[in-house]
Amino acid sequence: MIVVTGATGNVGRWLVAALAAAGERVTAVSRGIAPVDLPDGVVQVRADLAEPESLRPALGGAEALFLHDGGTGGHGLDARAVLAVARDAGVARVVLLSSQGVATRPESPSHGGAMRAVEDAVRGSGLAWTILRAGGFASNAYAWAESVRAERTVAAPFGDVGIPVVDPADIAEVAAVALRKDEHAGRVYELNGPAAVTPREQAAAIGAALGEPVRFVELTRAAAHARMAAFMPEPVVATTLAVLGEPNADELRLSPDIEGVLGRPPRTFAAWALRNVEAFR
Repeated sequence: MIVVTGATGNVGRWLVAALAAAGERVTAVSRGIAPVDLPDGVVQVRADLAEPESLRPALGGAEALFLHDGGTGGHGLDARAVLAVARDAGVARVVLLSSQGVATRPESPSHGGAMRAVEDAVRGSGLAWTILRAGGFASNAYAWAESVRAERTVAAPFGDVGIPVVDPADIAEVAAVALRKDEHAGRVYELNGPAAVTPREQAAAIGAALGEPVRFVELTRAAAHARMAAFMPEPVVATTLAVLGEPNADELRLSPDIEGVLGRPPRTFAAWALRNVEAFR
């Protein structure tokens, strides 16, 4: 049996579906799960990783654990305590969804530091481990859904600066393989898309999926900073703008790891937009 934390998130829901389709017994863990969110036969358990003991009921009989920090960047996650509960329950393998920032922005507490500590806990857990360092998610474009629905407009900074965003479904498929096969133990995979794609190009891809134009409006750095500061701590805003506006060579490097694990190239942003077009109608 495989336990998936963050089971209703952008990666977790695809991972649960992939594992269930492969015939695996799956326990889906989230702080709140609606029955319609999950495939038939998947066991649902409510738990909060901030309270490691709450995870124990989900882990009985589990061989493997997918560990997701809940979108916190590792902040507030006592990974050692979570992994100790998993080890005590008999879990043998853990696959961690980490961040590319551990390698590309190690000096940043918001993007690299906290997740580095989680990675270190995984390596020292005594479990067989695989670490998935993901780049920017294609699904970050959901932030534009409301303005696209209302005005057919996308507003973002750095309109012509691209990064190779990754489809969460690709992350999920790599995780599904690593959770089921021994040969991925001890590996660190960097997961990103097949090509750099700019915000302007993303807006055009959403428009193509909709079958009508989506206008791109370029925000100044100051305007973008003000918008982000409404829901992000200042250090996170500063590093996020640096990644989006001045990506370094490592953030632009196209990783071969998705194709190496799955035997096919990563999905494009255009394919993501077409599959998720209903969010923008």
